[in-house]
Amino acid sequence: MPPPHTVSSISLVFTTTLKPRFIPRHSLFRYRMASTATFGLKDSSLIRTQGFIDGKWVDAKEGGVIKVTNPATTEELGTVPEMGLEETRQAIEAASKAFKTWSKTTAKQRHDILMKFYALMQEHQDDLARLITLENGKPLAEAKGEHAYSASFIEWFAEEAVRTYGEVVPSPFPHLRNVVIKQPIGVVSILTPWNFPSAMITRKLGAALAAGCTAVIKPPPETPFSALALVELATRAGVPPGVINVVTTQANVSDVGREMCQNTAVKKVSFTGSTPVAKMLYGLAATTLKKVSIEAGGNAPFIVFDDADIDAAVEGAIACKFRGTGQTCVCANRIYVQSSVYADFASRLAERVAAFKVGNGLDKDTTHGPLIHDRAVEKVQRHVDDALAKGAQLVHGGKRLPGAGSFFAPTVLSDVPADALVNQEETFGPLAALTRFETEEEVIKLANDTPVGLAGYFFSRDVGRVWRVAEALEVGMVGTNTGLISQAVIPFGGVKESGLGREGAHGIEEYMNVKFIAFGGL
Repeated sequence: MPPPHTVSSISLVFTTTLKPRFIPRHSLFRYRMASTATFGLKDSSLIRTQGFIDGKWVDAKEGGVIKVTNPATTEELGTVPEMGLEETRQAIEAASKAFKTWSKTTAKQRHDILMKFYALMQEHQDDLARLITLENGKPLAEAKGEHAYSASFIEWFAEEAVRTYGEVVPSPFPHLRNVVIKQPIGVVSILTPWNFPSAMITRKLGAALAAGCTAVIKPPPETPFSALALVELATRAGVPPGVINVVTTQANVSDVGREMCQNTAVKKVSFTGSTPVAKMLYGLAATTLKKVSIEAGGNAPFIVFDDADIDAAVEGAIACKFRGTGQTCVCANRIYVQSSVYADFASRLAERVAAFKVGNGLDKDTTHGPLIHDRAVEKVQRHVDDALAKGAQLVHGGKRLPGAGSFFAPTVLSDVPADALVNQEETFGPLAALTRFETEEEVIKLANDTPVGLAGYFFSRDVGRVWRVAEALEVGMVGTNTGLISQAVIPFGGVKESGLGREGAHGIEEYMNVKFIAFGGL
């Protein structure tokens, strides 16, 4: 494999066209799916290249396929079916049929199957991590971390399955007894993003299965193989036919997404992705008043106060901003540093960033991988150019890296103005934009001046300030003196236009109906 790029090797290289991923049926003879040797897995049967409906691996009715490429090398990994409306309806029908029996299983039965699923994920952790790196690009060490995170949701929800307690409500009437029970909501549509190909599946699917729901999953076309491998393991664990279904699509995503939101057999929609798409899906689901869980975009502030431990703040920023090459919904997007420590923080951060090794995630020396595709590279470049045009200073990086793959140099900008694009919208790339501030009141106003509110971070050793700022930030999750907050056991989610509902802790409640039963005549 090619050697990793060093951050200092910067070249002004732009790619303005993208290779099409959809291959029409009449052109199929020109393409051949990559050999399973391309993946290098110990268990090649985890490589699934078909959709999954009613317990069967199936191709698209029209015969079309989607090319899946490695963003680090641009080589084709393989293909998956370009499914459409007909397959989506079949998947929903299969899930609806399976719900009649799966919903009647006991919590203990579902717990046992999920624990088998978890054990299989652990048994195949090396293969699953490698799949993540191949199709997403993140370094193998990060991919292993994602796998552990992903498996933890299955373990967590296995344990939650047997804790979906009801309650007895004291009645004001002597002849009446009040009981509250919880029941699975029904068929669930699950739509996930490419930045966490495994964990975004299990965070939703684990809760749905534990509650007694059945599911139709639409994985992203960029990273479908992780989702399909998980379904293979779930099947081995004993999940019955029809309980999990997978529809892969790219060109037909509009029709598929509409059906998954509006079909009357579907009772809940769970989506992670951008805020504009979230709003569209929310509107579609509203036509039948479905229950909806949404984890949408963020624009996380990262605040460094003058009483912070600067070394810890730099480490927190590295972890928070550059994990996944900046392609996480909770990563720092706006970095505010108090004036008296601004220069010190900026120089230490730039020094650390300069030591990054950018390259193929399978290379042991690589610290940071590629962006998912060229459109992502172009967006980061647009944010950098806009900030520089408005007076920001380039401290490090700033350009696409040469060679194959969608690589962008990890970048640090200083003196970024408030009206720069990077401060107005989520970058989703390796760009650390630094802005100085003077007072606590000023930075709280800056941090909250956004329509979204997923996560926020700050560093301070003043206990009073920690409480004040944590309560003042208009976000769903706060990291104080840490840049890493994601865990299976927390209520993950945002406020404002960052979404609805919570995943992880309390997440199983999103997949259940609460039913009240009054027992009279006593």
